Amino acid sequence: MKSVIQLISNLPESGISIFSKMSALAAKHEAINLSQGFPDFQVDSELIRLVNHSMEKGKNQYAPSTGLFNLKDQIKRITNLQYSRIVEPEVEITITSGATEALFCAIKAVVHEGDEVLIFEPSYDSYVPAVLMSGGKPVFYELKPPDYRINWDEINRLINNRTKAIIINTPHNPTGTILNSNDLDKLNQITENRNIFIISDEVYENITFDGLKHESINYYPSLYNRSLIISSLGKTFHTTGWKVGYCIAPDYLTEEFRKIHQYITFSTSTPFQDGFAEYISTFSHFQSVSELYEEKRNKFLALMKKSRFTPLKTSGTYFQLLDFSSISNEPDIDFADRITIEFGVASIPLSAFYHEKKDFKILRFCFAKKDQTLLEAAERLCRI
Repeated sequence: MKSVIQLISNLPESGISIFSKMSALAAKHEAINLSQGFPDFQVDSELIRLVNHSMEKGKNQYAPSTGLFNLKDQIKRITNLQYSRIVEPEVEITITSGATEALFCAIKAVVHEGDEVLIFEPSYDSYVPAVLMSGGKPVFYELKPPDYRINWDEINRLINNRTKAIIINTPHNPTGTILNSNDLDKLNQITENRNIFIISDEVYENITFDGLKHESINYYPSLYNRSLIISSLGKTFHTTGWKVGYCIAPDYLTEEFRKIHQYITFSTSTPFQDGFAEYISTFSHFQSVSELYEEKRNKFLALMKKSRFTPLKTSGTYFQLLDFSSISNEPDIDFADRITIEFGVASIPLSAFYHEKKDFKILRFCFAKKDQTLLEAAERLCRI
């Protein structure tokens, strides 16, 4: 029986995500899944032991909405060690159920009906829906291969009295580029003395390569005072399924952020928070992450040398872009489908990260995988 109720969608343009589509295609054809950004190797046994111990000692009920104090206190310590910034746990740090929740809360906290939000494309797919559900208008700036650099003079021309926020992401998903100190200085100059907030997606902050430094908003006092900084313990420590993220922001922004957060998830898994609090008390756990992923990037690139793909420079994250223009002129989404079905390796077409589906004949591959997984995937890709 057909319903007589009429439903008006809040997100009429949205459907199944490209990540779900490609993962389902990989499963159907028993392909190696280098599409979705999750590691296939085991979590540190010490971290698992600490979480199990937290469960055994009774840490299984609701945590405070803003997060366990012992975890926030450790994040304060880590932030000081990494960025020489002292933040107050009770008024500047909020634990969230993943970084995506934190991004949604951050956008909802500052964006209102009619506000414009500047988004750099290609971009993570949760930014635009959150802006739209807040009544805001996304304004896009297109980053172009091969270097995906920002022309800040062009950004300045896009800003007007309706611009409420700028979303930055460094290290950048999906391109693997990073912002440098000149970029942050330019951002500071552009937003200084303007009523513009910064939402800084820094979930890959601990994954940079070739001796390059992650330029966090935390380094810049005048930017910090107008920013919400999003990070992810899940991304850093290969526990994406645990969904533990956090937001650091000055107290007046944290207050608004928490108003949203309390009605979305209220609180995040207690034993995971408690286990992480103990685990990150050892700073060396952070220091080894970049080395781990740089080794995997280098291995994947070495394995792909005999292929017909052209790699783009990756300075951070655990994603590698490969240009296939010398192989095929197919639309990137068709080529990605075909190599999943015919060669058994799933990737993400980069056009999915552009609102106008710009096609530069580039695919994104996740190299956060076991060495054997990368070897098998590369052997198949080299047969194309």
